[in-house]
This record gives sequence, C-alpha cells and structure tokens, in this order.
Amino acid sequence: MTTTVHHPLFARLWVAMSSHETDHLRRLRAENLAGLSGRVLEIGAGAGTNFEFYPDTVTEVVAIEPEAHLVEHARRAAAQASVPVSVTEKTGEALADDPAGSQPFDAVVCSLVLCTVLDPEGVVRQAFSHLRPGGELRYLEHVASDGGLGRIQRAADATVWPRLFGNCHTHRDTESVIRAAGFEVSTARRTWTLPKWVPLPVSEFAIGRATRPA
Repeated sequence: MTTTVHHPLFARLWVAMSSHETDHLRRLRAENLAGLSGRVLEIGAGAGTNFEFYPDTVTEVVAIEPEAHLVEHARRAAAQASVPVSVTEKTGEALADDPAGSQPFDAVVCSLVLCTVLDPEGVVRQAFSHLRPGGELRYLEHVASDGGLGRIQRAADATVWPRLFGNCHTHRDTESVIRAAGFEVSTARRTWTLPKWVPLPVSEFAIGRATRPA
C-alpha cells in the first residue's frame, strides 16, 4: 500500500495558490465546516488551508496529507489553528491498513482531494468506515460538468492535466461515488468559482453533507 506521494512542483504551486484563494472559495471552505463538533478526520489537508475555519466546537482534527512539502506547510498552519490539529503524512488509501484512530470520528472532511486520489471509491469507503453511525462527511470538490466543459474535462484528464496537477482528474462523478459507498446525501449544491464561459476544467464545484446511516 502506497502511503505517501511525491509531487514537489505541484506542491509548491498549490501552496502559492492556497495563499491567494478568492473570497468566494474561502467562504465555501467556511460553509463546508460550519457547525462541526467533536473529533474530525480531514483527508488530504493540503497546505492546511481549512484549519483556520474549524469552529471551536471541534475538539480535535486528525489530518492526513501524503505530500511531504505540503505536510510541512500544514503543520505550520496547525500550530496557528484555534482548535487542536495533528498532521500525519499518509494517503487516504492507507487508512485501510493504518487507521487514523482507534475510535470513530464525528465527521470526515474532504476538500479538493477526491479528484487526486488513486482510488476515490476506496477512499470514500474508508471515510464511511471511520465515521460513527450518524456521523457526517463534509465535501467540497470540483466535479464533472456537462456539455462543452465536460468534453474539455475529459480531454484534460486524458492528456497532461493529471501529470501537471498532482494527479488531479477533473471529470469525476464524486457525488455518485459518495452515494455508492453507503452515504445518504442530505444537502448538496453546485457553484461556479469562475464564470461559466471560462473554459477552465475545475470551475464547477459541489459542496454537500452526507451522513453514515445510524
């Protein structure tokens, strides 16, 4: 089982992008984490951009991130967070053999990560297995679009995009994967982070909450 990844050029690009996120994307991050409480598992912490948005009702965040350069930045962000955050270098797939904790979590958070993992179905199943019954998956992911943008996404995924952007795949039907893992999606909506006419394949996002049935 691969437990780390090595994308140093993309990691440096991601750090730069994370430090200049738009107000709209920052509001989406805050919305995605609003109302959380208890113990939280964050899969794919990146540079730790989410950490400042966790409400003080969260008692612990266990964050995993497989890229060494991003782990360094995430740990610095964790030190500045208002809630306790620990960061471990590991992939979402590795949770199957190396659990993030002996006790189930109250929530799992996935933000801009399910596009990059090698096995999205497996990672979402791990998110399900690490949750207590009634616990929530909070997700904020760019997703497969329809029409012309969807065709651009498929072309991007088949050519250079994953190699340039840390294995990012732009045309994944992430919400179908979440439902197939056994989650019940309670709220979900789509939003655009760029105007619809901009042909960038990561313009359309899905934000939602899904529950492990009790």
